[in-house]
Amino acid sequence: MSEKTIAVLTSGGDAPGMNAAVRAVVRTGIANGMKVIGVKRGYNGLLENDVVEMNLRSVSDIIHKGGTCLYTARSEEYNSSEGVKKAAAFCNKLGISGLVVIGGDGSFRGARELSAEGIQVVGIPGTIDNDIACTEYTIGFDTAMNTAMEMVDKLRDTAQSHNRCSIVEVMGRRCGDVALKTGIAVGATAILVPEIPFNFEKDVIQKMLNTQKTGKKHFIVIVAEGVGGLEYFTRRIQEATGIEARGTVLGHVQRGGSPTLRDRVVASRMGSRAVELLRDNKGNRIVAMQQGQIVDIEINEALDMKKTIDKDLYKMALEISI
Repeated sequence: MSEKTIAVLTSGGDAPGMNAAVRAVVRTGIANGMKVIGVKRGYNGLLENDVVEMNLRSVSDIIHKGGTCLYTARSEEYNSSEGVKKAAAFCNKLGISGLVVIGGDGSFRGARELSAEGIQVVGIPGTIDNDIACTEYTIGFDTAMNTAMEMVDKLRDTAQSHNRCSIVEVMGRRCGDVALKTGIAVGATAILVPEIPFNFEKDVIQKMLNTQKTGKKHFIVIVAEGVGGLEYFTRRIQEATGIEARGTVLGHVQRGGSPTLRDRVVASRMGSRAVELLRDNKGNRIVAMQQGQIVDIEINEALDMKKTIDKDLYKMALEISI
């Protein structure tokens, strides 16, 4: 029987833990007698013959590093039917029967298109926003939250010293999970997320005025990127409360850094499961975490799921942020 050849790529935004997933794919593949190809710069690598055969040492000393050793990019060409067919033809030329795609929803939609061309594809959720509905956890989420928490803790020191309000925008265009959990961890007075409507005057200004009466002198407000309005929020808080307010956008610092223990372990588990699926000739799947267990879901079913925020956790955050 001929040696099975699989490939692995990282696509979309980078996330801490992607390297740990790549490492697990390569080493699990080799342990199962497979040839493993690393595809560089996402789907671009399949269009431009930018690939390299990987061995055990190719993934040495990367588990602790942020970013991705395979690099990542978004591909306009791949978003066309011609681009997908070209990528599939390249896979067939190299004898690649299975592909592991580490990325987010957009990357998985690309994986689904390639599956339709006969290539077995397995997706691994790697995005700091935790915005993939089929899984309760995505690689990079824990590291991003810890980075945001550390940055806000530093901002709190100066806010406290000057009796200021610090309004901090964290990542999350469609999903407020980073904002919600970071806000709880730093004791934010208010947390604004895109999934839950809010009244700024009532939910932020009035709350600050009420807590001022209890002796509170400095404040933290966490805003998800998808909510927007940072400049207005900063100006309005200062006008309404008389407290000096400063806005800070944490930005891409949340994407970088050494992955936490949780991200390294989850990424390793997911990478190993992805290879096991391809070993058993099971493609068109997304690896996910549900109730703490690593599972796999048919790709169309996974992409049809709708992400929701934990409203009970949000309610708790409101009750204890007084």
